Amino acid sequence: MIWMLWQFLSNWASEMSALTWLAVAFIAAILEVTIPHFGSAFVSAGAIAAAAVAYLGFGPAAQLITFIVVLTVSLVTLRSGLVARLGGRGVPSRTDQVIGRAGIVTHDIDPATGTGRVNVGGEDWAARSAGPLAAGSKIRVVGADGIVLEVTGT
Repeated sequence: MIWMLWQFLSNWASEMSALTWLAVAFIAAILEVTIPHFGSAFVSAGAIAAAAVAYLGFGPAAQLITFIVVLTVSLVTLRSGLVARLGGRGVPSRTDQVIGRAGIVTHDIDPATGTGRVNVGGEDWAARSAGPLAAGSKIRVVGADGIVLEVTGT
């Protein structure tokens, strides 16, 4: 009788541990969907692995070790690849479109102070050059540093 009671309690504890780990996995999955930051998904993976270990009847130490190992391995091996694949290119730069285009200096470009303005494609831009350029000079955009165009005289 005592043996059957012990087995019942042991099975119940094992199932409750598995259910607890599955609840952790479910909560982490909900967090990942609502606040995607590529961290909670790995907690879910570790919790599912720990739930499997708990269901097989292993103790809390084995469950915790499994959780930590699966979490760490999945985080280290998968996170950077997922971020690179799903993260995208980022915000496109407006200056990429004007590199190589011609324009006109609207305010003198002084390399000593780094001031000057140019008109490229009908848009006014801050500009700098290696040498001084007077207003009215024709220029070509050779690069950009943030929103400041780097130009040369033509």
